[in-house]
Amino acid sequence: MSSRRAAWPLVAVFTAGYLASYLLPTIVGRLSVHLGLTPAQAGLVGSALLLSSASAGFTLAGRVERYGSRTPARAGLVLAAVGYGSAALAGSVPLVVASVVVGGFGSGAATAVAAAGIAAQHDPHRTSSLGLLTVSATAGALYLTIPHLGGGHRLPFAAIALVALLVWPATSRLNGPTAPEESTSRITGRLPHRRSGLVLAGGMLVWSMAQNALWGVSSRIGVVQAGLTEVTVGAVFAAALGAGLLGVMGAGVLGARAGRAVPIGLGTVVIAGSIVVSSSARDLGSFATGEILWNTVYPVVLSYLIGLAASLDVRGRWAVLAGSASSVGVACGPLLGSVLSEEAGYPAMGLILGAATLLVAAPVTAVALHTGGRPLVPGSVRRRGGAPAALLAATTGSLSGAVPKLGSPEQAVTELRVRRRRLVRSAIRTAGPDGGPGQSNAYASTSDR
Repeated sequence: MSSRRAAWPLVAVFTAGYLASYLLPTIVGRLSVHLGLTPAQAGLVGSALLLSSASAGFTLAGRVERYGSRTPARAGLVLAAVGYGSAALAGSVPLVVASVVVGGFGSGAATAVAAAGIAAQHDPHRTSSLGLLTVSATAGALYLTIPHLGGGHRLPFAAIALVALLVWPATSRLNGPTAPEESTSRITGRLPHRRSGLVLAGGMLVWSMAQNALWGVSSRIGVVQAGLTEVTVGAVFAAALGAGLLGVMGAGVLGARAGRAVPIGLGTVVIAGSIVVSSSARDLGSFATGEILWNTVYPVVLSYLIGLAASLDVRGRWAVLAGSASSVGVACGPLLGSVLSEEAGYPAMGLILGAATLLVAAPVTAVALHTGGRPLVPGSVRRRGGAPAALLAATTGSLSGAVPKLGSPEQAVTELRVRRRRLVRSAIRTAGPDGGPGQSNAYASTSDR
């Protein structure tokens, strides 16, 4: 996955993989109404879908590079189309559950391929933001149309299956399997940043669980507690996802200017507050305020989390593992939200979920502050690149601000002033106490003769 291919096929596959989780409120709500399931049972079906999706991610972690992205992406899209299509046609609960598990595995496979490909992009944050932008727009359009078409539980599943089929032609632009000897040399490397990666994966699990616990019952909060109709709730969701589009576009414009820690930390605090507002809503105004604010900030923080995971490993292994851990949290969300809302009520559920979101903000923000992953700025140098990377950056005209400064704990370098494209080898020396070879921290300087 090291080749820098066009981003739009990855964005298309990302949209098909993520769409099921975005439509989860209407899926859970319609399963409860039209199949006679209790809210907890409907939430359990949603959790089964997302757990199957997470299992696909764990299965493919570290293997996408070996198989190539085209084959697993196509397999995932086929499973999604067959699984969700069968769920749309099934009329009994056991058949729906079995079909949902198959479709969820396909969604997870598509998401894993997209995550690995995004990590290999020149600017992973920009690509992930574009993917979230596309899936938000698709889900928003469906929330505007599905409530007017009826169809029980069948219509949401049919829509996801149709999107998977429409995305299929884009897979022809993805890369195929890697040659055995090349694949072996690429994949056998040690997984970098293990401690930071594990903290990030665990934080994303809890963070996603809290978000999806509310998202899974948001439709019932609007209908039962706020007294709104399904059409009105759908319009609120569409407006909220539209605000999410603006948030993602803003994140794309902001890029690296504020780093990753500020958007992740501050955004998570805002999300916690909006969870409390939405879960305690008693009318249209408070419900719409909480949902719109939440959905505006949520994809922004998620785009930075995805970019942070991608920066930990250019091969995309941490992107897939952290994404799969997030999928486990997403999978547990509907059941957790259903149980908490039934046992404690919606307002108390919101307080619990908001507190959990605040607790996880600190460790995830710490990873963003201290991890030396790839910068968000295209063309910049890895912090752990050392003198060779800085030398390459200087000779190719990269951003000077991306080169580590002297006195930092990383490799110390000085900037190279090159007036012509000829470097004088004799002017390149090491910075050890004796000026001899073998010193670990070296800098290079040159002058024009």
